[in-house]
Amino acid sequence: MPKKNYTNLDYLKEITGDEDEILKEFILMFFDQLPEFKNGLHDHLENKRYKELGELAHKAKSSVMTFGMEDLGWKLKDLQLKTQKLEAIETYPDFLKEFDEVIAHAEKELQEVLETL
Repeated sequence: MPKKNYTNLDYLKEITGDEDEILKEFILMFFDQLPEFKNGLHDHLENKRYKELGELAHKAKSSVMTFGMEDLGWKLKDLQLKTQKLEAIETYPDFLKEFDEVIAHAEKELQEVLETL
C-alpha cells in the first residue's frame, strides 16, 4: 500500500518557480509558525477563548492550505465558523486532535523535503 502524503507541494513549487532555496524558506517559515498554531490553539481552547481560537484557526488554515493540506484547511475553516456562532463547542477538541495528528505527519514529510533541498 502506498504511503499517504499529508502535504502536496505542487502549489508551492508553482509559485516559487520550483526554486529550491525559496521552497526551503517557505518550509522554514511554516516551521516557525507551528509553535504559535499548536500552542495557541490549545491555549485558547483550554481558556475558553473561542473568538481567538477561531481567529487562529483562520490563520493556520491559510498556512496549511499553502502546503496542500486541503482536508485540514477545510476543517480549520469549519472550526472558525463554529467559533463565530459558538456552535458545537464540545467538538472543538476533536478539531485540535486532528490538527495535531496531521501536522505531526506533515512536519516529518517537510523535514524530509528539506533534507533533499
